[in-house]
Amino acid sequence: MQRAIVSAGGVAVVDAEVPTPRPGEVQVRTAVAGICGSDTHALHGLHPFIELPYAPGHEVSGTISALGDGVSAFQVGQRVTVEPFLPCWECKQCRAGRQNICERLRFFGCAHDQGGMADYFTIDQRRLHVIPDELDWPAAAFIEPLSTPVHAAGLAGGVAGKTVAILGAGPIGLLTLQTAWAYGATRVVMTARSAANRERALSFGASAAVDATADDAVEQVRDALGESADVVFDCVATQSSITQALGLAAKGGTVVVVGVPPADVTIPLPLVQDSQLRIQGSATYLPDDFTEAIRLLVTGAVDVSRLVSATYPLSQAASAFDDAASGRHLKVLLV
Repeated sequence: MQRAIVSAGGVAVVDAEVPTPRPGEVQVRTAVAGICGSDTHALHGLHPFIELPYAPGHEVSGTISALGDGVSAFQVGQRVTVEPFLPCWECKQCRAGRQNICERLRFFGCAHDQGGMADYFTIDQRRLHVIPDELDWPAAAFIEPLSTPVHAAGLAGGVAGKTVAILGAGPIGLLTLQTAWAYGATRVVMTARSAANRERALSFGASAAVDATADDAVEQVRDALGESADVVFDCVATQSSITQALGLAAKGGTVVVVGVPPADVTIPLPLVQDSQLRIQGSATYLPDDFTEAIRLLVTGAVDVSRLVSATYPLSQAASAFDDAASGRHLKVLLV
């Protein structure tokens, strides 16, 4: 079979042995794999937790093609998607039901010997979710990324009846926008650096879109909201965005860090203390978030039909990564 490998020299598609499922595992034939921003960041040495070389592909769905011994919850031929973090199931966090922050966490397609950008892969059956018939393969590609804002909204304490600011209008930002509306936010204002991304945010239903590079961006967002933000989702996670996020939050407000920070940042601790702000990290998702993401997609509460902007075969993975990193696309898929 073929498998994509990301290294310091670029993206290559190499020959590999078809993996055989071990006890408790299934073998999946990949149908679709999305290129995440973390993948392109890792390729350029900008991801703090992914070491090169690695086998990419964590936004992945496919069809079960073989079962390992002891697998009874799934059948050959079922369409499944992968919840890609690989917990130890034994540490303090796992025992508490917080497997996403397992103390010995590995991550399929990021920090593991396999990834979904391959003809086949094997994975623990506990990492699978069945894809409903109502969702086609492109829609299924968004179950994993949509689970991220679903998890973040829960950590924020919900957004119903609240004003929301979202920093960053990439795929995660736009999914966060739709999630906020689905959960009853009263107004949602987004920021983005480029005019094209601001126009895109408006086309996806943002109440307003503000230039993130403007000197008065905080004031513009507050004006558009009509007040300070009850909840801020920082989908960029850089020094400039976290500074803006804290400036946007109401006294007693919440800033949720959704994006993966490329480097350390400093925060104005006197402001955090005096305004009783809450800075909440959001790390991936949990099984219930996948279930909820599937529900949002099936019911149409979140529409991802316009998010796929390019598709490539696995053999052209290098070109797909180049396109995904170009800024011209929302979501590039390998199919």
